[in-house]
Amino acid sequence: MPDGWRVISGVAADRMARMDPELEAFVPLFPRVDMNDPVSDRESFAELAAGLPPPDTSDLEVEDRTVPADPDVAVRIYRPRRARGAVVWLHGGAFVMGNLDTEHPWAGRLATGSGAVVVSVGYRLAPENPFPAALEDAYAALAWTVEHAAGLGVDPERVAVAGHSAGGSLAAGLTLYARDRSGPPIRFQALNQPGLDDRQETWSQRHFTDTPWMNRDRIAAAWRHYLGSAPATPYAAAARATDLSGLPPAYIATAELCPNRDEGITYALRLLRAGVPVELHQWPGTFHGSQAILSAEVSQRQIAELGAVLRRALA
Repeated sequence: MPDGWRVISGVAADRMARMDPELEAFVPLFPRVDMNDPVSDRESFAELAAGLPPPDTSDLEVEDRTVPADPDVAVRIYRPRRARGAVVWLHGGAFVMGNLDTEHPWAGRLATGSGAVVVSVGYRLAPENPFPAALEDAYAALAWTVEHAAGLGVDPERVAVAGHSAGGSLAAGLTLYARDRSGPPIRFQALNQPGLDDRQETWSQRHFTDTPWMNRDRIAAAWRHYLGSAPATPYAAAARATDLSGLPPAYIATAELCPNRDEGITYALRLLRAGVPVELHQWPGTFHGSQAILSAEVSQRQIAELGAVLRRALA
């Protein structure tokens, strides 16, 4: 078998997918999480984040704040010089992992790359706080950011929402929630490898059963934790929405070896058909969360592109 090829369990040999060789070398180092023990999984996730090189924040003002809500929401603000817009950033972690500290390597890089004020949101985690807790926290952070735009030094008409993985799911649901409530204006949405459909009926969801970091079973467990006993609504799983009109322009990025891949692509097409401008980038050879491998050239391009997209959208 040629160098750089990796068989993904559940994918037929004639449809074998090629993993980027720079990423493949690090696959054994990723912690194994089964999504059945949230406390243990959070510890593994924190260890992974702690091992990442910290961002250069020398040109940023970094401040922890509290957004008044019920309950209050912790946020960490990254403020570049002469920012014009702001990004409400929602971290990944399958709805059950992650916090302001684990997200620091990404939020700091995003602020530098986008030139925008980044408001990183420490939303409540499942299963202790199932849907709609995280969405309510995200909405409170969005409303606070728009209301306090002048104090943040940004234009209230230049506020985007963005997120990775579960955070991408929250960002998508947030745009629907804000639209339907005639809430704060959202200029742009950036969804990076988002989880959008709890039904898991796409080809990639059915066939990627042993992909690195996240696979079909772990994603199913994440949805169970997040939804709890509540029925899935479009605000929880945006793919369930029947009307996508009137939503902000979108950037959607998917990873080739990710169970969420096809639902992200399908959602992009549906947005286009609803008259919403969309930029879609399908990254070949990557897997869910592989941009944590910062030494890989493709990861560097992914991170740089997300910052550049937000910079353009908020210019």
